Amino acid sequence: MSDSSEPVRTPVVLAEPPLERLIDARWTLGAAALLIVGGLAFGRLGPWEALLAVAFMALAAVVAPRRRRLVAAADGAAVAGLVSLETKAILSGLPEPVLVLDRRGLVLAFNEHAMAALGEIRAGEPVSFALRAPEVLDAVRAVSKSAEPQVVSYVERVPVERWREAHVAAGRVGSLGPSVIIVTLRDLTEQRRSERMRGDFVANASHELRTPLASLLGFIETLQGPARNDPDARERFLAIMRAQANRMARLIDDLLSLSRIELKAHVRPRALVDLSALARGVTDALGPLAKERGVELQLTVDPESVFVHGDRDELIRVAENLTENAIKYGQSGGRVDVAVRRGAGGGALLVVRDYGPGVAPEHLPRLTERFYRVDVAESRDKGGTGLGLALVKHIVQRHGGRLLIDSVPGQGASFTVALERAEDEPQDAAELPLKQAG
Repeated sequence: MSDSSEPVRTPVVLAEPPLERLIDARWTLGAAALLIVGGLAFGRLGPWEALLAVAFMALAAVVAPRRRRLVAAADGAAVAGLVSLETKAILSGLPEPVLVLDRRGLVLAFNEHAMAALGEIRAGEPVSFALRAPEVLDAVRAVSKSAEPQVVSYVERVPVERWREAHVAAGRVGSLGPSVIIVTLRDLTEQRRSERMRGDFVANASHELRTPLASLLGFIETLQGPARNDPDARERFLAIMRAQANRMARLIDDLLSLSRIELKAHVRPRALVDLSALARGVTDALGPLAKERGVELQLTVDPESVFVHGDRDELIRVAENLTENAIKYGQSGGRVDVAVRRGAGGGALLVVRDYGPGVAPEHLPRLTERFYRVDVAESRDKGGTGLGLALVKHIVQRHGGRLLIDSVPGQGASFTVALERAEDEPQDAAELPLKQAG
């Protein structure tokens, strides 16, 4: 195996020559020399005694046992006696952060992933300088004493929250090499976030289904009991039960739609869709709802048709959800504008704007989260499932576009879907139904 990768930094124990030992002890020897000179000056020491004292101090500085010094080495030849080239190559090729420690917890070697995860690491320093997780340090001490492998999880709070799992085990560098401790780190952040999202999704979906279901069961029990022979109560309760059943049906339909979109999120739809005609159809279909709510629904389209590549049914869902939300939640503004136009740089824009109460800035980043609502009670009263904007976001992402939300409290909200305009627009609009049907 070639050692073409960047070398792993490894400490080597180097012996200090006598001259270097004298240089290291220069301050101690200097202080001793001053004492000897003082003794000579005041007649406390004779010449021969002073000479013997100097010789003794120099000999002690050279031969006295001193703390071994760890020097970081960068080339493979210098570390051959401690970490082999094969071990170094293996460390460099591992996909996760790995540190090799001696039995005292000093860093002997590490790979580039460890430096990227932990920041500056210096060979020869205690691992606690780079890794400040008490759980991992306790595991290192436990492995040093018992050689039993340890697995611990910990969380880093700064600069961002990040979950990691540390595998700490005893090992040996080479067949005859020194005994070491190997620390491997796994990043569990995405896994934890996914688990949290799944848990929140199941909890929210269960809650949203349980509420109308409990209402249905309550009215059924009432109709079977006290209101069995009350025609007025029966008609009133049946209307409420129908509304609750429709709400459950919409929720299930949205959940299934979201699941289908996520399954094919990696597949870009290629059918040719006339965005202008699509917006006309949606505004025509929602005209009765707007009239019922006292909202003026206005459509503005580009003089020339705007074509995009996409799934027509999914794009209809986007336009319907945005327009219906604008009518329901911006009803107090009395007006909703829907516009389709060509954007800069070959883009196509679908813009839905209402003039209602708007959305506070703190809610904007979370509007497209599943089941997130600014006002839960109002959303349920208006028949919302909490999945409409999440569906819009996932559909737009599948089409390679962007969803932009802009709102000023008291001045309404604007939702803009930015897609890439199709370059192969048909010369004759009559060709479009054939292309869409295919």
